[in-house]
Amino acid sequence: MNEPLAERLRPKKLEDYLSQSHLVGDKGVLTQHIKQGLIPSIIFWGPPGTGKTTLANIIANESGRPFYSLSAINSGVKDIRDVINKAKQSGGLFTAKNPILFIDEIHRFSKSQQDSLLQAVEKGWVTLIGATTENPSFEVISALLSRCQVYVLNSFSKQDLETLLKRAISQDEFLSSKSIKLKETKALLRLSGGDARKLLNIFELIINAHDSNKIIIDDEIVLNMVQNDTIHYDKSGDQHYDIISAFIKSIRGSDPNAAVYWLARMVEAGEDVKFIARRLIILASEDIGNANPTALVIANNTFQAVSTIGFPESRIILSQCTTYLACSTKSNASYMAINKAQNLVKETGSLSIPLEIRNAPTKLMKELGYGDNYKYAHSFDNNFANQEFMPEDLKGSKLYDPGNNTRENSQREFLKERWKDKYEY
Repeated sequence: MNEPLAERLRPKKLEDYLSQSHLVGDKGVLTQHIKQGLIPSIIFWGPPGTGKTTLANIIANESGRPFYSLSAINSGVKDIRDVINKAKQSGGLFTAKNPILFIDEIHRFSKSQQDSLLQAVEKGWVTLIGATTENPSFEVISALLSRCQVYVLNSFSKQDLETLLKRAISQDEFLSSKSIKLKETKALLRLSGGDARKLLNIFELIINAHDSNKIIIDDEIVLNMVQNDTIHYDKSGDQHYDIISAFIKSIRGSDPNAAVYWLARMVEAGEDVKFIARRLIILASEDIGNANPTALVIANNTFQAVSTIGFPESRIILSQCTTYLACSTKSNASYMAINKAQNLVKETGSLSIPLEIRNAPTKLMKELGYGDNYKYAHSFDNNFANQEFMPEDLKGSKLYDPGNNTRENSQREFLKERWKDKYEY
């Protein structure tokens, strides 16, 4: 058969649609829309192979609406206008049955291309259904986004994928003519990455590689036939930012196991080692800070090391730094201090610097009192002189509050002893 298995198995009715029960289950929002015959303009956001295109087709079929389809990869403003004109002529002025315009990979449309859709959506000439693998908050213009409902589609669960495989074996005309036994599915499910289309493509590849009508499939056979296990990871897309977010939050949460897992995801996908190392430097200061100052030193040395070495050996250095930071005492006191200070500056503006701590490089400045009464700390006991360093209007403003850990508690005692009459520590 020339038609791919994934296409042959594409469901035509809502009742045959697998997964996304939050949208198409008995109480799903799309189920209710279809029943009522009132379909809003929609953006489907989800990973590849989660049924975005299929769902758009089903909505059109079940609501009895004309269906027009464009791909943002090879369509321009002229194509959009042509479809809108056809839609208007086919009854788009009748809101209850206005045509559906499906645009695949809508995030690839430029601003001007997206702008060309606004009037048609606003006037109800078409009901727009866009599909995207990227965050629509960043990739779809706000004017268009405000006219659409955004629905998130999730990767297929293990149960959904196994159901899909059984359906393929029993319902597909070609596969049902063979004797196929699924002895193991672990490798198939792992290689699919929750992508139903990818699962069926791999499954079909394996079936077609057998001359016999009697086929037994196990993990070893799957892994031997499928050499390239491509990790779903777009370096400029959501996976890039979501995985680095999970990585950082795992370290912040002191879980070295999860942190190394997310590190491995990035390593396997070929992420830039400098990007990972830079984030470790930021974390060492933001989330550990003075609770363990060595963390920043190690993170900075890690950046220098991986910049010199590169893959694959740099994975070991990144792992060492990651596990060290995850197991380190945490404090965001320095991070909070600069946030407070910046907010204070925004609120109070450029307040006058006390004369005694101003620089006095010229005779005139000295005559104006710059630097007068400055107390040189090293000339006093314990290298400390009780002096005001804040602007007059901000006296007593405490911005740095040490964290509750061994190192910063010692800082707290240090500050409490010296500033007991000014700050409360």
